[in-house]
Amino acid sequence: KSRSRKRLVAFVMTAGVIGVLLVLYYFNPARTALYPPCLFHLATGCYCPGCGSLRAIHSLLHGRVVDALSLNPLMVISIPLLGLMLMKPNWVYRPWVAWTAMVTLIVYGIIRNVPVWPLTLLAP
Repeated sequence: KSRSRKRLVAFVMTAGVIGVLLVLYYFNPARTALYPPCLFHLATGCYCPGCGSLRAIHSLLHGRVVDALSLNPLMVISIPLLGLMLMKPNWVYRPWVAWTAMVTLIVYGIIRNVPVWPLTLLAP
C-alpha cells in the first residue's frame, strides 16, 4: 500500500508541475494579471532574489535562454542544481547546503539592488 501511495504522490506532483509549466508557457507573466506581484518589491521597491523568475521560466519555456538569464540569472543557473537535488537527494540534508543556499540568496538579493554597473545587470 505504501508503494502505491508513493506512486500516487509522484504522479500528482508531476501533473502539478506540468500544469504550472503549461500555464507559464501560455500566459506571459509580463503581460497578464494572472500572477501575483512580488510583495517584497511592492513594499520596498527593491528586487528580491526571486524577482523575474516567472518571466525567466516563461522565456526558458520558449527557448529564449539569454532573455531568461537577463531576468533572473540565479534562478536559471540553479535549475540544474534542483535537478541534481531530485535525482540524489541525500546530499541536500548536509548542513553546508542549507547555509550555502541561504548566503547565496541573501548576497544575490543585496547585490542585484546595487545601482552600479555591472551589478545592474542582475536586476530584472
